[in-house]
Amino acid sequence: MSVTGKVIAVCISEHKGTQKTEVPSIKLVPEWGIEGDAHAGKWHRQVSLLALEKIEAFRAKGAKVDNGAFGENIIVEGFDLRTLPVGTRFRIGDALLELTQIGKECHTHCAIYHQVGDCIMPREGVFTIVLEGGEVKAGDTVELIEADPDRAFTAAWITLSDKGAAGEREDKSGPLIGEMLSEAGYNVVESLLIPDEPETLKKQLVRLADQRQVNVILTTGGTGFAPRDRTPEATEEVCDRMAPGIAEALRAYSITKTPRGMLSRGVAGIRNRTLIINLPGSPKAVRECMEYLLTALDHGLEMLLERKSSHS
Repeated sequence: MSVTGKVIAVCISEHKGTQKTEVPSIKLVPEWGIEGDAHAGKWHRQVSLLALEKIEAFRAKGAKVDNGAFGENIIVEGFDLRTLPVGTRFRIGDALLELTQIGKECHTHCAIYHQVGDCIMPREGVFTIVLEGGEVKAGDTVELIEADPDRAFTAAWITLSDKGAAGEREDKSGPLIGEMLSEAGYNVVESLLIPDEPETLKKQLVRLADQRQVNVILTTGGTGFAPRDRTPEATEEVCDRMAPGIAEALRAYSITKTPRGMLSRGVAGIRNRTLIINLPGSPKAVRECMEYLLTALDHGLEMLLERKSSHS
């Protein structure tokens, strides 16, 4: 299916957190973003898009806002951006953008929020990376290209470690997860090292599942008996459904390697269409569990995402 819309305005700013200024045209640079814009860089939020319809609805409430006031780079007409899945692409002339995140969390409110007490960007804006470069200007046609249903599964890993987060211990387990996922063909889009803080973990799990729509999140650490080992509880709190068979199978497999495998309290569950799995903290246990898990993980994700199974 091909749907088209139109570019209404293009905007840039020299500093983050400030309103952007409308300009005649912008130059999109592959794997970087907009030339001269503060948000350009080697990350997943290179270019922001906002729908004209959402801006006009905000203005209808009496707020006087210029194009770029919400920090948006490209204002488009014809799409309900927030309803589009991550992986959707936008063709604008020679340029090609890929949707990487829906909405965002504001830690320090932007200039428009301080002026009028609200900002629609966190709720309605979307973020993209630049796959192919080109010039974009107002009036250009935007072609929406549906996400490739056969694209590689996306993944993220999170290490829970007080000492690791404080720089007192090298994290070997998280990078090992990332390495094994990449070797298995997964697209690892984020990696995090955080303290054993349940609220921090919950916030990151929700962000990765809801805004980035990551297919599978693997955590390592915080699954034992120590007082600060709260990874399973935090995971359960953010999940809609649990997947006990995964955790049970990993424990049963671990017990064949060491009796200490019975001490793991890890769980697995589903939030929307994201599978979250707790792994133990040691690199040895991570490797063993990953080798076992990867034999069935693809099929589980195919069912979750309703993709045609290659195992049927």
